[in-house]
Amino acid sequence: MQQSGVPGSRGCALCPLLGVLFFQGVYVVFSLEIKADAHVRGYVGENIKLRCTFKSSSSVTDKLTIDWTYRPPSSSRTESIFHYQSFQYPTTAGTFRDRISWVGDVYKGDASISISNPTMKDNGTFSCAVKNPPDVHHNIPVTELTVTERGFGTMLSSVALLSILVFIPSTVVVILLLVRMGRKSAGLKKRSKSGYKKSSIEVSDDTDQEGDDCMAKLCVRCAECVVVRDHDRNTVHFRDFSNNGGFRL
Repeated sequence: MQQSGVPGSRGCALCPLLGVLFFQGVYVVFSLEIKADAHVRGYVGENIKLRCTFKSSSSVTDKLTIDWTYRPPSSSRTESIFHYQSFQYPTTAGTFRDRISWVGDVYKGDASISISNPTMKDNGTFSCAVKNPPDVHHNIPVTELTVTERGFGTMLSSVALLSILVFIPSTVVVILLLVRMGRKSAGLKKRSKSGYKKSSIEVSDDTDQEGDDCMAKLCVRCAECVVVRDHDRNTVHFRDFSNNGGFRL
């Protein structure tokens, strides 16, 4: 009886400890949360962005690391294609050599990368792992990448969209301008046939510059007249003075 009671008492004594560890484990798991797109579709020759974001309960330091790995379809072999720790270290060997670019910002919780010149051989599973000590335990999300050739239908839809956004508005503007010019031309022909004369407003619009020139010439002429009149007065005064021996107003 004593032997059977001892293990039971030990089990009860471990329950609080297990409860504490359980809650601590839950806290650790959620202290660093990573998210990535589950499925990404791309096209041959067009850059593809693999998004990865994270939230950490600790501040970002130079100890933070980011690792991207790749696993081909129907294979268990994984390949490291990118590493980050204060600096960017894209792979320099393998299928993704010189084709991985860093497009993230660790201070904004962004650990995304970009693949240039993708091919259908790049199809597979990509994993994003982030560690920000002391936050090192986390989920590791995966992204399934599917690269295909652009079909004729996709290209046609792109051309159609471009036409809607650019060519159609331009055509409408040109048509409106032509209609307006045609109406104006027709109005001018009608006025010329009916002996139409311009209104005073239209004449004033056409002769504003001529009016300014005439006003300037008129001012100059008036000034000349004043000078001549004053000169004539002086001459008369002088003659009156010489004939009569005195000044005459």
